[in-house]
Amino acid sequence: MLHGPAAELGVDYASKKKKKLGLILFLCYAVIYASFVIIGLSYTELLGIKVIAGLNLAVVYGMGLIILAIVMGYIYSLICSYMEDKMEREANK
Repeated sequence: MLHGPAAELGVDYASKKKKKLGLILFLCYAVIYASFVIIGLSYTELLGIKVIAGLNLAVVYGMGLIILAIVMGYIYSLICSYMEDKMEREANK
């Protein structure tokens, strides 16, 4: 018994814009992450400074990176959904 795809896959009119958005978000995250790595390699004593509620900069920065990745993923999903809907409506006119 063969099973086909659960949904029909059509043309993705927004693929170029989604690719560009993904690259922009990736580069933003990469710059922020690279600054964390540079601080860790060059200014290790800076990561030991207590900044919030007794937590040092390394923990706060690390958790911030994780939260930022989740938020950026959510933003990417929202924007891509909007672009797909908009471009599909325009293509079907």
